[in-house]
Amino acid sequence: MTVTLCETQLYEPVRQYWAAAGYEVRGEVSGCDVIACGGDDWIAIELKTSLNLEVILQAVQRQKMVSQAWIAIPRPGGRAMHSQRWRRLMHLLRRLELGLLLVDFNRQPAGVEAALLAIPFDRAQSQSKNKGKARRLRQEFERRHGDRNPGGIHRTALMTAYREQALLTAALLERGGSASAAQLRRQGGPANTYRILYKNHYGWFISSGSGQYDLTAEGRAALAAQTELADLLLAEVKSGV
Repeated sequence: MTVTLCETQLYEPVRQYWAAAGYEVRGEVSGCDVIACGGDDWIAIELKTSLNLEVILQAVQRQKMVSQAWIAIPRPGGRAMHSQRWRRLMHLLRRLELGLLLVDFNRQPAGVEAALLAIPFDRAQSQSKNKGKARRLRQEFERRHGDRNPGGIHRTALMTAYREQALLTAALLERGGSASAAQLRRQGGPANTYRILYKNHYGWFISSGSGQYDLTAEGRAALAAQTELADLLLAEVKSGV
């Protein structure tokens, strides 16, 4: 049986949490669900039964009036805290410098855990941790030939740098007939020609034995659909670009 919680049930555990930390606590102060005061440190806490955009917007507004703004919600059950959505929400709260309290009603009395602290966000550190992603983004951008994907499309085959490399491999096979990965490399194929042929991600290639590869009907259809790009890639190979 699922028990439906209301926001007022969060108040007492949250009040006790801040009181135990030495703060004086009051409920419903000037539109704020909870205010905790400790000397010059003023903290606003918004109570909600789930983490959503509404409570995040409320907490951001509270930042205008206090030292720190926090959100308190019941601790999510199941695998909710292991989902991609949860990780993205945690990153958003960090960026906004909002704290997060999780109230566990499965414990008696209810326990409160600070899942995130309301501390300044270090953007330089965040970018440093994601240098690999930034490098791959720039490489993908620079390796593409032109702008061939309308922004915002979904469930459609994108023309990625890898797809362009596979298209070049297919174009070389169409031009010269059956060949091995080594032969295609000597003709100007991409550095990862063997991987493209072996993985055959798009179903464009088929092994004809003895390390030789041919085009499938799907591969020929892909070339026919991208004639202009295939010609451009072959021209670059010929010119040594």
